[in-house]
Amino acid sequence: MYEFTQKITPNLWFDDQAEEAAQHYCSIFPESRIVHVMHHGEAGPGEPGTVLVVQFELHGQQFVALNGGPQFHFTEAVSLEVLCESQEEVDRLWDRLGEGGEHGPCGWLKDRYGLSWQITPRRLLELITSADPAVADRTMKAMMQMGKIDIAEIEAAAQG
Repeated sequence: MYEFTQKITPNLWFDDQAEEAAQHYCSIFPESRIVHVMHHGEAGPGEPGTVLVVQFELHGQQFVALNGGPQFHFTEAVSLEVLCESQEEVDRLWDRLGEGGEHGPCGWLKDRYGLSWQITPRRLLELITSADPAVADRTMKAMMQMGKIDIAEIEAAAQG
């Protein structure tokens, strides 16, 4: 049975990999789980018994994955940002989520399903929003040259 506890829940459209994707994401993030899997019934629209919808949680945040068919695809216009506390966490997520996908600039990547993620160290956000415009500018300039964000390099750039 579905658990509805948050007001707004992101819904992710997959061709036919909703359950596989949800299991993959749950294996990466702590405090994650599959909540409910709904199958097509005799009324359709898909083949009876196949997966229609998967409700899952990533680090306590609820999501729904829908097997909607090949009509729609993910674009970079929507991404999931993950706030990281350490370089170890950045490295782990960059590697796991990017496996089979595409690594991009400025901490962005597309996973194997085409969903875009931003792997963002908290320290980066602190520095690019610094009250000192020179620190913010140096940090932004350094970030723009990176794929995966390197916290030590960001801090060095911020210091000048």
